[in-house]
Amino acid sequence: MEKSKKGFIPVMLTPFNDNGYIDFDALTKLTEIYLEAGASGLFANCLSSEMFELSDQERIASIQHVIKVVNGAVPVVATGTFGGAIEKQADFVKRVNDTGTEAVILITSLLADENDADEVFNERIFALLDKTEKIPVGFYECPVPYKRVLSPTQLQGFVETGRVIYHKDTCLDIEQVKEKIKLTEGYKFGLYDAYMAHAVDTLKAGSAGLSCIQGNYFPELIVWLCDNYEDESQQSEVAKVQQFLIDNMDVMHNVYPIVSKYFLQKRGLDISTFTRRKVGNFTASVTKEIETLYNNYGLLQDELDLKMALNY
Repeated sequence: MEKSKKGFIPVMLTPFNDNGYIDFDALTKLTEIYLEAGASGLFANCLSSEMFELSDQERIASIQHVIKVVNGAVPVVATGTFGGAIEKQADFVKRVNDTGTEAVILITSLLADENDADEVFNERIFALLDKTEKIPVGFYECPVPYKRVLSPTQLQGFVETGRVIYHKDTCLDIEQVKEKIKLTEGYKFGLYDAYMAHAVDTLKAGSAGLSCIQGNYFPELIVWLCDNYEDESQQSEVAKVQQFLIDNMDVMHNVYPIVSKYFLQKRGLDISTFTRRKVGNFTASVTKEIETLYNNYGLLQDELDLKMALNY
């Protein structure tokens, strides 16, 4: 994932049929929407994909399906660690790598317990790297089962191995993001920020791009921001997009990912709102908030003359 051009890496949803099984037809269409919107890569089998509610077989099947649909157009990364002994995690990392991923993502909170010191975590990472040969990997500071944020110097040490090429950052601290970028400069490595409250700042600081749930509502808007964040002629519009993301942060996180699937329905995608995760109730008031978001996004689109990705 090249650093020269800022990229948007969607955290992919998993569409389900109303009976709870994966809807591979909808997954095909959703993947095509991300691509049409201009995504520079895809993050399959992540928290937005409801990865903890999938079986190992379903995880591999969904990754394989995405890679088949993408057909080499962009790189795909996918999660490969789900707890247990390092040997067990290493085996699944290899299975994910065999699907054709660009990198296998390691979940920071599943490689050490919450109260374990950084030294324990570091030791397990290096052990995992030893047992996974030369497979390229990345990190995701997933908030489930708890959030373990890497320090800038920790990340630097891992990147210096030459094995770590991707990092989805969720520290929410722009100064820490800047330090991580500074200490990993010069390596084949990209930091993708998930926190859209400082999206413009993180792009200007030198991040490789953005990887956020907002792309499961309007992926073309996140691509637009990556393309235009430093365009002097568009700074008024850039500020407006940044504020739009800030103003709607809570709405997009509430009862997610049900709400994003509903938003995609309104865009015309044939996708059920069924989710396996227990995320709360999709009430009438929540529905109204999402419909308001949809209408407000339409106004923003018109202002930006932004074409909606429509591959339905």
